[in-house]
Formats: sequence, C-alpha cells, structure tokens
Amino acid sequence: MANKAAKQIARRNIAILNRTHLISLSAHVLFLLIRILLYSSPRSSYILYGVLSSPSIVFELYLERLGRPSFASDGEMRRSGEDLEAKGLTEYMWDIVYWTWGCVVAAAVLGDRAWWLWAIIPLYSAWLAYTTFMGVRQGMGGLTGGGGGVAPASGTSNRQKKMEKREGHKIQYR
Repeated sequence: MANKAAKQIARRNIAILNRTHLISLSAHVLFLLIRILLYSSPRSSYILYGVLSSPSIVFELYLERLGRPSFASDGEMRRSGEDLEAKGLTEYMWDIVYWTWGCVVAAAVLGDRAWWLWAIIPLYSAWLAYTTFMGVRQGMGGLTGGGGGVAPASGTSNRQKKMEKREGHKIQYR
C-alpha cells in the first residue's frame, strides 16, 4: 500500500483524461460532420472554428502532459502526475475547455453567430481578476493605510476605553 494517495491520483487522472479526450473528439467530429453534411459553410467558418477552438485544444494537451502518470517498463509508477482537480489555474483551464466545447456544439447546431458565446471567457477572466484584486485589497486594508478597521473613528483605542470605564473617570492625554 505504498504511495496509496499517488496511486489514487493517478487512477483518477487517467479516468479524467480519457473522458476529456472522448468528449473533445465527439464535439469536434460533431461540428465537422454537421458543417460538412448539412451546411455549405464558407471557408471563414472553418478558420473561425480553428482559431476559437485552439485554446481549448492547447489547454487539453497541457493538462494531458501535466496529469498523465508515467510508468516504468516493469509497470512501476514513476510519476503520478499533478492533481487535475486542483484549484486555481488548473480549474480555470478546465472552465475554458468546457465552455469551448459548448461553443463548438452551439456553433455546429446554430451557426457561426454562436461563436459570440466565446466572448464570455474574457469577461469571466476580467471578473475573476477584479474579485481577486478586491479580495487582496480588503485583506491588506490595514497595511496600506486605507484604515481597514484598525483604529476606531472616535480617536481613542479600545484599551483606552476600557481603562476609562474601569476607573470611572476620563483620563487626560497630552
């Protein structure tokens, strides 16, 4: 049972990557079949498809390289691969892959105007960057001099208020 966690990650990664490749292949073949058989699509339609689906393919290949475990010739696992369910950048790459699949299928069924759905990805990126920036800014409120709740508005500290309350009279400060 040595490296049980690494073996679980490796099994999960293999399942995720195999499912990802199957869905990706299905979406792209569906697009090409519908466009070739049902529509007389202009050349620009295929150029648009290539340009807008390429980030998804690049991320999918990167995730393959990152998460696919490697084995020695005797079947011993050399490397389990990175966790493909990790938060952060990996999660964002999966979002782009999934959204692009939806755009590919929508463009296959609805036509080239469905590629405008792909514009949501940069908007989502801008929203993520804004919320991250605002979270960091609020977290550093006391350090930047923004007054993030460090001192009370009355000018006296909590310690001073407690001492005044305990002694029953106001302390004069110079």
